[in-house]
Amino acid sequence: MWIGVALGLFGMAGFVTAIEWTNRTEFCTSCHGMVQNYNEYKESVHYLNRSGAHAQCADCHVPKALGPKLVRKMFAVNDIIAELKGTLDTPEKMEAMRPILAERVWKYMADSDSRECRNCHSYDSMSTTKQTTTARRKHPEAALEGKTCIACHKGVAHKLPSSKDDL
Repeated sequence: MWIGVALGLFGMAGFVTAIEWTNRTEFCTSCHGMVQNYNEYKESVHYLNRSGAHAQCADCHVPKALGPKLVRKMFAVNDIIAELKGTLDTPEKMEAMRPILAERVWKYMADSDSRECRNCHSYDSMSTTKQTTTARRKHPEAALEGKTCIACHKGVAHKLPSSKDDL
């Protein structure tokens, strides 16, 4: 019995370690197709900003709670399959798929009420005095309307698809 318990604990620790290891930005950018995304991110406010804080890939793309995290990880297997098949291994292939990939991510974010965004951003803690005139006007309206972050902030960390027809 004790051997079973020990094996179970060892297996669980290995599983949790693997899940957390795959949350590292270094893991995400180890695929050829993600290098372009990483370079775009490094030019965004989520990487370069006045406070010096920057989000990692998992901060925006992986839920914190275990259940949703596991579901998201299952969907991420598609990225690994695409890498193995060579579907996204060149900038040209990435650009061709960008509209489809962007729509998928935006739908996921909208369906989750921009859950990952809200880990760091909330209407309640926004200092409107430090915002632009447009943001100062739009954020209270968006909060009242129950809008998710992605409704207005597409293209914040990665460039948008090349034309509005792509959306």
